[in-house]
Amino acid sequence: MQQHTADSSRKKKRRRKQLPASSSRSAAAGGGGQCCCCKCKDGKQLMSSLLALALLLLMFVPPHMAASSVSARRMARIQSHLQRINKPAVRSIRSVDGDTIDCVAAQEQHGLDHPLLREHDIQTEPPEVPASSSSSSSRGGGGFLLRFPAATAAAADSKSSNRRGVGAWQTWHHGGHCPSGTVAIRRTTAEDLLRATSIARFGRKKKKSKRWSPPRAANAPDVISGNGHEHAIAYTAPSSQQQQPVYGAKATINVWDPAIQESNGFSLSQLWILSGSFNGSDLNSIEAGWQVSPELYGDSRPRLFTYWTSDAYEATGCYNALCPGFVQTSSRIAIGASISPVSSAGGAQYDMTVLVWKDPKLGNWWLSYGGQLVGYWPAQLFTHLSDHATMVEWGGEVVDTRPAGVHTATQMGSGRFAAEGFGRASYFRNLETVDADNSLAQVPIDAIQTLAENDACYDIRKAYDDGDHHSGSGSGWGTHFYYGGPGHNPACP
Repeated sequence: MQQHTADSSRKKKRRRKQLPASSSRSAAAGGGGQCCCCKCKDGKQLMSSLLALALLLLMFVPPHMAASSVSARRMARIQSHLQRINKPAVRSIRSVDGDTIDCVAAQEQHGLDHPLLREHDIQTEPPEVPASSSSSSSRGGGGFLLRFPAATAAAADSKSSNRRGVGAWQTWHHGGHCPSGTVAIRRTTAEDLLRATSIARFGRKKKKSKRWSPPRAANAPDVISGNGHEHAIAYTAPSSQQQQPVYGAKATINVWDPAIQESNGFSLSQLWILSGSFNGSDLNSIEAGWQVSPELYGDSRPRLFTYWTSDAYEATGCYNALCPGFVQTSSRIAIGASISPVSSAGGAQYDMTVLVWKDPKLGNWWLSYGGQLVGYWPAQLFTHLSDHATMVEWGGEVVDTRPAGVHTATQMGSGRFAAEGFGRASYFRNLETVDADNSLAQVPIDAIQTLAENDACYDIRKAYDDGDHHSGSGSGWGTHFYYGGPGHNPACP
């Protein structure tokens, strides 16, 4: 029997040698002992499975994006990615802005999938919140505030010039809430991934291939990349002797909905917590604020966002909860969800308070939004920031891809220059940092410097206010600044 099998095998080999090249390749692909009918059947089953998967995904993709150019293989990759990041929900809430917020069991969240966090226990002990100075405590903890320009307020009611806003400060709150023990996560959709240029780098900033530095002070931060990013920022100036360690930062940020010219452009207003080298690949950064990004979110609404990296945006970190790392603890705040209402020129002004600080007890970097704890970045994600930060930045950033060879018309802040002031220009107020004693300290105006690469396009003006002449409340804005601009204009070709 063994001899007969060997003889048969040799005969089959001789016959295969006589087959045409195309037939020989087909036989090799199918496997030597598999019949043609079986191969056809398996191939049809595989194709049927792929087509069924593609059709299932296309049910969730808008018609204008369901083009024949979207291959079954790409749709299968999208589905696989969605299954990794969208965890099973205890409850799902449909927001009026089109988002779906999933209430995910805290221990099941995608953030814990990071290799460094496989044995991580979620920090249930409340962090030690930085103590406010007397000046900052008089201004309040920073919920979501409604303010009016002086002229509007006087015409309406002088007592209403500084009061709590009415309504939600994340749009999805109108649709319900997540139960205790869950975290609120914005669901990523197939449409989100179809807008991305790369599934592998979805939710990540573009790699910074080169850096260049416009004329500025010698100790200004090198935040400029070769990817067309422009800024209008204030930053803590290093001392002439030894830079003091920083353990967090806080600011209240005016919220607008700037116009974005290109679909792959964005405009954001945020704070940066930084440590490491700007010229190498070891820069550590934690970022939080609001952002308008049609490519990332599919609309032009301002949204609460975060970002982190431990290698200068090369391979680590991402926006929001789009990769593992950030551990969320809040069932009320969804990172990536839209903010409402927003400010209008000459009308009501809305602002939000963001605080990021290092918990002295366990060393994790916590995020607070409007006085609500949102979650934390575990210390083991970082190298330099595992200890402390060395610089803080506050301000705006846009992408200028120079469409048609001219400067982008993407707006920063409100789209108006700093000189237009309250009610028209966007602002950051009450700039504070956290010291080694876990106390908030007001940043002296002479301790910060400002940077705008091209002040004909976007600019910034810092100021100090110890009595709130803006709203008549009697509490000051401390160190603050106005910033922004329209981008393309006659002086910014």
